[in-house]
Amino acid sequence: MDLNNILSQLETANEEDVEKLLQQYNRENIHTFSFDQKEETLRSKLCQSVLTVLGRQVQPSCQKTCLETLRILSRDKRVLAPVATKEGMLILGGMARLRAGEEEGDNEKSSEERTQLEEEEERVVVEALKCLCNVVYNSPAAQQVSVDVQLAHGLCASLRSARTWHHEVGLFTLRLLFLLSALRHDVRGVLRREWHAVRLLTEVLEHTLDVRWVGTYEAARPDPQALPMPAEDNERAMEALKALFNLTLSEAGGEEDDHQFRLISAILRHLLMLKTETEEKTEEAHSHAVNLLNNLPVSCLDVLIDVPVQGGQEKYGGKNMDAVQVLIDFMEKRIDKQGSNYKEGLTPVLSLLTEGSRHHREIRRYIKAQVLPPLKDVKIRPEIGTTTRNKLVRLMTHVDMGVKQTAAEFLFVLCKESVDNLLKYTGYGNAAGLLVARGLLAGGRGETQYSEDEDSDTDEYKSAKPFINPITGHVEEPMPNPIEEMTEEQKEYEAQKLVNMFDKLSRQNVIRPMGVRPDGTLAPLEETLCDPHGDNSGSDSD
Repeated sequence: MDLNNILSQLETANEEDVEKLLQQYNRENIHTFSFDQKEETLRSKLCQSVLTVLGRQVQPSCQKTCLETLRILSRDKRVLAPVATKEGMLILGGMARLRAGEEEGDNEKSSEERTQLEEEEERVVVEALKCLCNVVYNSPAAQQVSVDVQLAHGLCASLRSARTWHHEVGLFTLRLLFLLSALRHDVRGVLRREWHAVRLLTEVLEHTLDVRWVGTYEAARPDPQALPMPAEDNERAMEALKALFNLTLSEAGGEEDDHQFRLISAILRHLLMLKTETEEKTEEAHSHAVNLLNNLPVSCLDVLIDVPVQGGQEKYGGKNMDAVQVLIDFMEKRIDKQGSNYKEGLTPVLSLLTEGSRHHREIRRYIKAQVLPPLKDVKIRPEIGTTTRNKLVRLMTHVDMGVKQTAAEFLFVLCKESVDNLLKYTGYGNAAGLLVARGLLAGGRGETQYSEDEDSDTDEYKSAKPFINPITGHVEEPMPNPIEEMTEEQKEYEAQKLVNMFDKLSRQNVIRPMGVRPDGTLAPLEETLCDPHGDNSGSDSD
């Protein structure tokens, strides 16, 4: 349909004709996401014309049609200037029942009125929220105007009526809050301090996930016979988790925040125990839970295992390890996922398990029993096989630096940051990168204090230990000695030849021989030979 024709008719059309005209445009462009650049000016004028219609008192059916048109147009970030104004954002905020910039009492009143909306009026609210999501996402100018008209205030007022939400109203309210908090760092602090958004989102999650408290920070165990979480509830919960993730990125403190974070940890534990309608959705829910747990203070992670009503395992101090087992299973799924992005999909759960193990003894002991059980068969290289240990050791030499460092750090913490223990499970070759980074090539321990080591070596390992190659971490088959039948003169000749080859490569800067300082850091070989005691005052050690 010709845009010039639409614009000329809109100028004189009555409400009924406007609705018919825009309905036809909407039908033709409902699946359009790529627009003709030559018509940018015309589409921008259409945005302005639609806003003008919305500014008048028209029926809900006409409002809905206009908003559908605006939603289609808002897919093109180049034509949003008429919408990214105070007038445009206030019109959309009013249609979405957010009452942006008004007093809190007015917001609460609007929330109560929303429960009485007729179905057609509710569709207007949903369309307005969809438009706001598109506009805020695509227009930095609209993001600034959103701050100026206190759109965040209206969103938080809407959160207070979350129990009365219909699904799409709740979904797009939460999505808009997520977008605004993701795109505007300054809004996060306002949302937290002034509008108490963390508490409000926690209450939304609590209601959506049907949490029933049996202790201060303990939710009742989900009924194993219960139906999976409905898809709509799951969608809203994911949006709330994403918004909470943004709001908890910055540092916080105080007793109130600590209480709120522990409540969130308890709700996330409950979420980890739930099942959704598909495995894919369950994994997505667990992924968002892991991301949010990474933002919370590590001291809050004891909520995951301290559930007195449900009880725990005596061998782990009475702590309940069900949630930790879910996280281990999730980690293994992410490792096994073919073609996945390890940096985004795997490193968050590895980081969470690492910090949990570093600060909570029972978590470390449980995970080590699953991931690094006592060694028995040491005839196979540690990176070969299908066990979790084998998979993690393979990741220690991954091409992505972030992945290899995270996997190595995880195993190092499970070994109580003891170099000797780590080498026992991985071999020196696989662990070299971590040891260089931590300045531990000469052995020793990390900085974290752990309990005394217990002797977990099996008889099989003890008997094979003298024959293990420390570089590869396994017992190698005996190899023939290549110099066994050489004369002393031949040996000396080959040794000199090798020295000459190294010298040539070194002079050409192909290789650079390195040595280890007493503090465990690497340095050029000539430095370590000339200064064996090493003046470490200027070293860049960790």
